[in-house]
Amino acid sequence: RGSDELLSGSVLSSPNSNMSSMVVTANGNDNKKFKGDDKMDGAPSRVLHIRKLPGEVTETEVIALGLPFGKVTNILMLKGKNQAFLELATEEAAITMVNYYSAVTPHLRNQPIYIQYSNHKELKTDNTLNQRAQAVLQAVTAVQATNAPISGTTVSESAVTPAQSPVLRIIIDNMYYPVTLDVLHQIFSKFGAVLKIITFTKNNQFQALLQYGDPVNAQQAKLALDGQNIYNACCTLRIDFSKLVNLNVKYNNDKSRDYTRPDLPSGDGQPALDPAIAAAFAKETSLLAVPGALSPLAIPNAAAAAAAAAAGRVGMPGVSSSGNTVLLVSNLNEEMVTPQSLFTLFGVYGDVQRVKILYNKKDSALIQMADGNQSQLAMSHLNGQKMYGKIIRVTLSKHHTVQLPREGLDDQGLTKDFGNSPLHRFKKPGSKNFQNIFPPSATLHLSNIPPSVAEEDLRTLFANTGGTVKAFKFFQRDHKMALLQMSTVEEAIQALIDLHNYNLGENHHLRVSFSKSTI
Repeated sequence: RGSDELLSGSVLSSPNSNMSSMVVTANGNDNKKFKGDDKMDGAPSRVLHIRKLPGEVTETEVIALGLPFGKVTNILMLKGKNQAFLELATEEAAITMVNYYSAVTPHLRNQPIYIQYSNHKELKTDNTLNQRAQAVLQAVTAVQATNAPISGTTVSESAVTPAQSPVLRIIIDNMYYPVTLDVLHQIFSKFGAVLKIITFTKNNQFQALLQYGDPVNAQQAKLALDGQNIYNACCTLRIDFSKLVNLNVKYNNDKSRDYTRPDLPSGDGQPALDPAIAAAFAKETSLLAVPGALSPLAIPNAAAAAAAAAAGRVGMPGVSSSGNTVLLVSNLNEEMVTPQSLFTLFGVYGDVQRVKILYNKKDSALIQMADGNQSQLAMSHLNGQKMYGKIIRVTLSKHHTVQLPREGLDDQGLTKDFGNSPLHRFKKPGSKNFQNIFPPSATLHLSNIPPSVAEEDLRTLFANTGGTVKAFKFFQRDHKMALLQMSTVEEAIQALIDLHNYNLGENHHLRVSFSKSTI
């Protein structure tokens, strides 16, 4: 759902929203009349002229620019010219908006846009020609009217009820690609001017606090975005109101940003989270409801592909790509586990460089990944899974590298260097594998199957790993690939460890990964 579709649903329920301040004249020459204003900064007017808009921008996005500053009473889009006119209810609101955006360049869809006063003192638009824009405007106005606090009630700033806070708390689930502060800004700006963002990692989850100028914008963003995916089938937003009403940002860097104060220092990697905020945040323990069906947000697949390509190089916020590459895995089945089995399982989430099973504590191992992003992914997906009958624990190690044994020292094959392994899944930047990282699941995706191998052969092969094959399906278009379902996730993990890279003959080595599909 694009953001304007999200709003248009409410048009029907509110035909009489307060549109009385609009001036409508029935002439069909809008676009001829509004050639675009040439003069730069004229006398203030409640009509603003917006230039350099991206081609595919929607009315909702343009209206959202004005909402934090007051009521938007009319809009006219000049699509061919990449311009628009926006009319606010008062001149004061327009002056506040121009002043704010002259200090902080507004962006739509990652492009800078330009806002100035128009020569026109009001917009006269033909309602029939401008129907779509009016419908969107009506919907937005209706949402604003229903969400406005009842006048006359006094709310002391420190005790704002959660539903009226301009600050949102955002948690991102299924974070298979890095989500940056800029991505959050791009998404949440559609609902109004974002003033401040702070990001951090808590309980191994990427989280953010985001402040709008107006609680109404926070409400709209929460309604529209809670439960949505940023990229296809992953990076799910869980949004709640924060108990905080104002964020205190000390530094402008990749972890925190105050868009109203471009002059802040970058702080050289010091934590951006104010201790007072951290304390307040610790108190916020309300659990987020998990909605059912989710639809991807309007970020095109190109962006997902770009994020995927970057995933190998960009560390997750809170985890630098260079640091924390080593994982400590404990509660392993010491009778069964080998460096090779750990390499295969952890290799689903990154390129394993070295594995060391600890000599004095053989139920624990150190695993060195290629970067911090991969160790974070492996930890979030494999901690708490069952391997060889035992629930394994995965945490970040305090070690920065896994040492190889000294020359000539026999450590009984407990340490193995996989740096030059041909089996790394993520060596190629932008590889398709970045888009197919899923949590362990009972359904496995098989590929590189030679034509001579039939369903029965594969069912037998997988049953021999000690589990039960519940279902099997070749891909219709491509018999080199299939889905195979074991009866439990634990059985599927075992089958992947045993059969990934299994030689099926004709120089075909079977590739096995977890699938998000079911059969």
